[in-house]
Amino acid sequence: MMTDPISDMLTRLRNASAVRKTEVVLPASALKFSIAKILEKEGYVARAERIEQNKRPMLRVTLAYEGKQPRLRSVKRVSRPGLRVYAKADGLPRVMSGFGLAIISTPNGLMTNKEARARRLGGEVICEVS
Repeated sequence: MMTDPISDMLTRLRNASAVRKTEVVLPASALKFSIAKILEKEGYVARAERIEQNKRPMLRVTLAYEGKQPRLRSVKRVSRPGLRVYAKADGLPRVMSGFGLAIISTPNGLMTNKEARARRLGGEVICEVS
């Protein structure tokens, strides 16, 4: 039984980029799809789409590369089932001095730390990406 599906998703993306895979197929959920769409919008992945495989909803993520280097260099899970991490709007993390991003779960949905700071929203810090 998997206790942290978000961690599983991030690990699959990290491992796929380490071995230069072009795409990753993983079990889908609304939260995972939202995370993948944020990564797509920010340019860390080329495309994220929902597909059906063997009558099950799956998520296909196509990784983005700059030459031979993956754009997704580092992914770190911050809040996890055993230790939830919350931050106020003025205490949101800055990843790599603003060159990376953190994905925040706010009352208005998932968004990056920059968007949440601009909207003055705090929430649960899901992960940090650079």
